[in-house]
Amino acid sequence: MKKNTDYNKSLVWIIAIVAATGGLLFGFDIGVISGAIPYIQEKFSIDNGWIEIVTTSGLAGAVFGAMFCGRLSDILGRKKVILFSAIIFAIGAIWSGSADSVHELIIARIFLGLAIGISSFAVPLYIAEISPTRIRGKLVSMFQLLVSAGVLMSYFSDLAFALPEGHPEYNECWRPMFYVGAVPAFILFTGMLYLPETPRWLISQGRETQCREVLQKVEEQDLIEDVILKMREEIQQDSGKWTAIFSPWLRTALIIGIGIMFFQQFTGINTIIYYSPKIFLMAGFNGVQSAIMGSVLVGVILVTFTILSLFMIDKLGRRKLFFIGLSGMTLMLFALAVCFLLYHSLGTSISWLSMILVLLYISFFAMSLGPLGWLIISEVFPLKVRGIGTSIGSLSCWVFNGVVAFTFFKIVKGLTIGGSEIVLNGENFGNPAGAFLLYAIIGVLGLVWGFYYLPETKGKTLEEIEGHWRNHKSPREL
Repeated sequence: MKKNTDYNKSLVWIIAIVAATGGLLFGFDIGVISGAIPYIQEKFSIDNGWIEIVTTSGLAGAVFGAMFCGRLSDILGRKKVILFSAIIFAIGAIWSGSADSVHELIIARIFLGLAIGISSFAVPLYIAEISPTRIRGKLVSMFQLLVSAGVLMSYFSDLAFALPEGHPEYNECWRPMFYVGAVPAFILFTGMLYLPETPRWLISQGRETQCREVLQKVEEQDLIEDVILKMREEIQQDSGKWTAIFSPWLRTALIIGIGIMFFQQFTGINTIIYYSPKIFLMAGFNGVQSAIMGSVLVGVILVTFTILSLFMIDKLGRRKLFFIGLSGMTLMLFALAVCFLLYHSLGTSISWLSMILVLLYISFFAMSLGPLGWLIISEVFPLKVRGIGTSIGSLSCWVFNGVVAFTFFKIVKGLTIGGSEIVLNGENFGNPAGAFLLYAIIGVLGLVWGFYYLPETKGKTLEEIEGHWRNHKSPREL
């Protein structure tokens, strides 16, 4: 006979996988733009400056989504907010694909970005609050796995609809790339209709009977009463005001939530995700289709190593995974900087060498900062302000993401050493060596920050983590 805890574990996995489909929205959007960029650029005759604006417009929408919906998730519930994001994304995907001008495309992507901002904090929050303590890290990391799957899905979509130069529909093939985005939105909306609200949100609304019913389905039976008791104590201690997030005893949690997202983004991950075809063209790949095929390989590695992280995050712990991953990322960034600095000396070998280094960089990110960022922000805040706290972490991610995406080509040009410029088809690309070196230096700073500020939350209940901050203890003592 199957034990009750085994049944609960299976059910929780199903719930986490369905909810994590929200990550598909996130991943699809950040990936689809990379393959569409060359065609959009040709269609609307725009330069790299406009491409940065088109790319960043989705991130601007994500900032607003994360900024204004955190408190709503505390009031309306996690489930309703996720359903709302799925509807927005479906509309935004269709609108983006049907845009008749670059200005309309920018507005459509801002609207679509709202859904990305909402789902990026609401989904990890939902999973964290409904997960048993022992496997919480693994389940929340499902979000990052689905983000990676969304990126890969978008790359395959880009490749499927990409056309060679000279084809009569060359300037229009980017439209169906965006339309496909309505598919993950439909999957998320349909799946979430059948999922329960989180027990921690239910008890915060005084609905203890329903809270208990959900816990009986998803929590180990001998822990239910203890979990409910701790949640009651937490609610009694909290003021209930969203401004409590700025209390002195939560200052460390805010530094952690914002800091982890700063280093996740400013080590340059989304320059690879958004602009990989451009980077591969700089490295000598022949044609847009060839560069997009290189991006598909990036997506495959991203998914593969995110799956690997699921088996490590609750065994190695958060801190070990952080230091292993960020150290590897930093080394690869230094190597990429040297590689492009020697661009004119390496000849044709620059293509495969840069590809190998990019794939290694992606693998280290996928097993560490990728899942850790979303996991940490869903763990470090107390129940009453967990929605607003997680949204602040998500908001930070999108602000930093936007800055990186908007400044990449500017940094490339600004930090290009005279004589090292890469010129293709008459266009001066600059040289990305300086940009990669800058991201590597930030990676070194991230290792120092992590030593002092990254907590080890493995095996700790969300209530135990809150108690640690209330006692004014440092992150390293957790």
